[in-house]
Amino acid sequence: MNQDLAAIEREGSAALQGVADLASLNQLRVEYLGRQGRLTGIMRSLGKLPKDERKAMGQAANAVREGLNEGFAAAEARLKQQALEAELAERLDLTLPGELGAERGALHPLRRVEGEILAIFRRLGYQVASGPQIEDDWHNFEALNIPPEHPARDMQDTFYTEDGHLLRTHTSPVQVRTMLANKPPLRFVAPGAVYRCDADVSHSPMFHQVEGLLVDRGITLADLKGTLAHFAREMFGAETKIRLRSSFFPFTEPSAEVDVTCIFCGGSGCRVCGDCGWIEILGCGMVDPAVFEAVGIDSEVYQGFAFGMGVERIAMLRHRIPDIRLLFESRVDFLEQFVQRDREV
Repeated sequence: MNQDLAAIEREGSAALQGVADLASLNQLRVEYLGRQGRLTGIMRSLGKLPKDERKAMGQAANAVREGLNEGFAAAEARLKQQALEAELAERLDLTLPGELGAERGALHPLRRVEGEILAIFRRLGYQVASGPQIEDDWHNFEALNIPPEHPARDMQDTFYTEDGHLLRTHTSPVQVRTMLANKPPLRFVAPGAVYRCDADVSHSPMFHQVEGLLVDRGITLADLKGTLAHFAREMFGAETKIRLRSSFFPFTEPSAEVDVTCIFCGGSGCRVCGDCGWIEILGCGMVDPAVFEAVGIDSEVYQGFAFGMGVERIAMLRHRIPDIRLLFESRVDFLEQFVQRDREV
């Protein structure tokens, strides 16, 4: 019987090596492992052996069966793969070029405009920084000179979580974290999503900002104005002018709102700009010494400026989008316009 098992193992392995298709494999399986198969017949005859031989012979027969089962599984996987490759070769030639005129996507207008903003400041030597969207009160407010009783907190309309944290209301906490982790000079922009309880045709409870910070020796308001004038020309065209209007932000002093010449009328006055020829695009100012004190920077040695803009607002002006909700509704007819603009470029 040992010789029979050895022959079955040897001949079965050789047959599996040469099997050419799944039908032949199934016939081979029946021949060796079927109800009337060669190995099955030997295993049925084990009961006729003397008791002292039965156990050893049964173990040997089981080992042969396991080896054949593994061989059949490997052969089946090999033949199925060969069959699939043969079918694909008949139906699909992967070396052929793709179909002409296939639909092509485009960047969402928000991602497009955000990328343009970052590219402008990268060319000026700014790095890109990021931070968490769930913040604590100190990084989001107090380190930015907004203590608990400060009225500016009412302007933020904050989403608070049950554990006392909050969804950041601006990307300014990234400035705080970056100043804590690095020594001046610093020059970076911080893009990202922010959250406030506000929603209408020009506001969304979740929107995107790009804030910038520059800290070094001898920085003045003239440096800030020159930087933002360059940004406006790059974003809206070489003829674009800016003006700074006095404003208030708790983390900058002095503070200003920045307007650009109306992109709809060129500054001559129209319904969009209220006939004044200007449109507001961002806020800015010189970093308040209280902010430097919170992050351990000596305001007697270093000065800095900060600015922040809403990506949605820039996108709406750049592409003349009338309703901010269009940027979040996933309307195909709206998004297809930007695919077409890519083709025209």
